[in-house]
Amino acid sequence: MRRWGTALAATVLAGGALAATAGTAGAVTPATTTATATAAACATGWGSGEKTAEPAGHAPLANIRTGRHACFDRIVFDVPGATAADRVGYRVGYVDTLHQDGSGEEIPVDGAAILEIRVAAPSYDPGSGAESYPGRAREPLPGVDVTGYQTFRDTRFGASFEGETQIGLGVRARLPFRVLRTDGHVVVDVAHSWTAVSGTR
Repeated sequence: MRRWGTALAATVLAGGALAATAGTAGAVTPATTTATATAAACATGWGSGEKTAEPAGHAPLANIRTGRHACFDRIVFDVPGATAADRVGYRVGYVDTLHQDGSGEEIPVDGAAILEIRVAAPSYDPGSGAESYPGRAREPLPGVDVTGYQTFRDTRFGASFEGETQIGLGVRARLPFRVLRTDGHVVVDVAHSWTAVSGTR
């Protein structure tokens, strides 16, 4: 199992945008936005390289949900016990194949590219061992339906192992993404295209 690295990857924050949208992952931006305004709003420098942050704690994962937006598709990990002083660590990056933590078994994920997302929030309460999130290995995420999404194609639960929860996110192509954190949330946004963003790969 890969351990958390000591170097933190730079996270591109979008001002107050996260505070306005992290709690409403299912919201869809109105289609009346002009092409010029949309292009301006989508201009970022996210890149597609691996992004990581050290964990400050291991509060249990409560839920995973997704939403569609004008420039990107979003997946949100809800971790109610996490705070600004005790934020959730993460490791997010593209992989050729998703291998389940612990067993090493391959988990098929639909899509032209696979984004492996690990958050330092187990799907059980570390104190009592009681389940906090009902993910099952190799199965789609419970309650999540990405049908009709522009970028997302599939979701698969990998494992909850040694304080981390691992999932595979199938996407249309290897596209730019960013990772944001607020109290109680880890948010991953995957852009709809490379032409809508700027920056290095």
